[in-house]
Amino acid sequence: MQQNRGFGSDFLTELKRKNDLVSVMSNYLKLEQKGSRFWACCPFHSEKTPSLSINEEEGIYYCFGCKESGDVIKFIQKMENIDFMDAVKLLAEKAGMEIPALQGSEERKQSRQLKERVLLALDFAYKHYMENLYNKDAKKAQDYIKLRKFTRRELEDFKIGYSKNWTDMVEYLQDKGFSEKEMTEAGICGKKNNHLFDVLGERLVFPIFNSFGECIGFSARALEKTDFAKYKNTAETIVFQKGKVVFGINILKAQKQQQLLDKIILVEGQMDVIAMHKSGFKSTVACMGTALTKDHVSELKRYNENIYLCFDADGAGLKATLRAIDMLRNENVNLKVVRLQGGKDPDEVLQTLGKENLEKQIENALPYMDFLIEHLKSQYNLNLAEEKGKFVKEVLLQIKKLGSAMLFEPYLEKVRDLTKIPLDILRREINQNKGEKFARRLEQKEVVPAEKGDEKATKFILASLLHKCDYVDKSIDYSKLLEEFGDYLEIIKKNMPLSAIFDDENASDDAMLMEIVNFNFANFEKDAPKYFKECLWKVAEQKLKTMQSELNEEYRNCEDLDRRKEIAGRLGKLALQLKDKSLEEFNVRK
Repeated sequence: MQQNRGFGSDFLTELKRKNDLVSVMSNYLKLEQKGSRFWACCPFHSEKTPSLSINEEEGIYYCFGCKESGDVIKFIQKMENIDFMDAVKLLAEKAGMEIPALQGSEERKQSRQLKERVLLALDFAYKHYMENLYNKDAKKAQDYIKLRKFTRRELEDFKIGYSKNWTDMVEYLQDKGFSEKEMTEAGICGKKNNHLFDVLGERLVFPIFNSFGECIGFSARALEKTDFAKYKNTAETIVFQKGKVVFGINILKAQKQQQLLDKIILVEGQMDVIAMHKSGFKSTVACMGTALTKDHVSELKRYNENIYLCFDADGAGLKATLRAIDMLRNENVNLKVVRLQGGKDPDEVLQTLGKENLEKQIENALPYMDFLIEHLKSQYNLNLAEEKGKFVKEVLLQIKKLGSAMLFEPYLEKVRDLTKIPLDILRREINQNKGEKFARRLEQKEVVPAEKGDEKATKFILASLLHKCDYVDKSIDYSKLLEEFGDYLEIIKKNMPLSAIFDDENASDDAMLMEIVNFNFANFEKDAPKYFKECLWKVAEQKLKTMQSELNEEYRNCEDLDRRKEIAGRLGKLALQLKDKSLEEFNVRK
């Protein structure tokens, strides 16, 4: 039985059968059936015209835009931002299937077991921290909570806890049977002078959950003056990577499930998230002390396309806003920016001006391009000709990034109103460098070379073999005709479902394999049999000419008369095959 990342192929085949790809994808995307295929706008890149094709019969999908491809397990991995094992676990639970014991290498088993133990340790830890918060010796934490006016609701929703000293958690987890390795791998404990200690000692603790409600790490706030950072996050672990974590994502998911999610409000820190939730802004989340990343964007887009940036009203907040705009502007989201007034952050605005005021500020959020224009306008004195010119140059660069002339027009009109520069001049300026990007790519040698005919033919032959097309010529020895593509021929010989190809964790990285798996035969229709024969000859001709060239070279350098005679005879046969377009050289030998 084939091993597939620790599972037998029979289990994975059954898992996919019970989790129909179209049914699963319809929970995330709007699908439209055209013929035998389903289509959707690809969630992995920005587009408005559907280019994601779903082959229900084979259980695979392919995007003709970004080339993303996979099966139902890969789709869940991408959409839920989880690894292969967790995707299998999620689908197995959905299908009511029991996950078999892991097979394969001991290293793989140990890695999975460690991850499970780490998650269990984190689960025990956050619950113990919560219990600590209500103890008599947690007065510092309780006083801080009163100061921030947290109610029991916030404490329960965010599972806020307290680390009362440097050793309590160590002793607690040891009593629960966790090893030193498991505690340190979970990021809960550290070691100094050969002694284990709680890395969050004497801090207010905020557990961090993934979208499945699993605790994956912590953020903690010092309650007294310290030489160390006021806030401390769990170090990177097997389950916690800051660049992928969104604080509050589990609550956001619950809001979506209850159909209460109309937008996502993105703030800078967890205290802002909690303050916003307390005031009724339940769709507020934050990144974990790091700039917005592609993984964050992917996570957020799954829940809602309306994203509002509500970062701090200071220099750092402005920089973070501008970086986030660059990250989000091409991600097919409806992006707006809240211009905070009356406080340095959302929490302060709530305390000073109240919920209604902040609600109005959010309602009046600017579309990101309007925000950029307003921001650039504030940087220049438009009454001075030189500064007006700089403003126009910068704002046109931003407008160009919209990519479509249709989208340019309303913003060009806005620039005209601000600068009194005629619209036709602005249009001419924004279009004068047409072709500039292509020229730059030429200079940098980025233009992709045209595909050679024999390469195109090879892909068609391999795709026809893989998809078991009835016009395939069975008299050909393809291992000889396509000997350099032996790896693909081995996959074809296994005669497995196409979706099983993705059980190999490296399959998606093989561009050519993905091309033949997802080959679009619709372009050939009735001409496919004829085209297949033409492709056979195209590849065969190239190989015959290569043999001919090599033999000619050998003949010129050969001094053995018998060998020269043998080569001459061989060359004669090759010349005849080339003349007659014969495939005899590559026929199956009986």
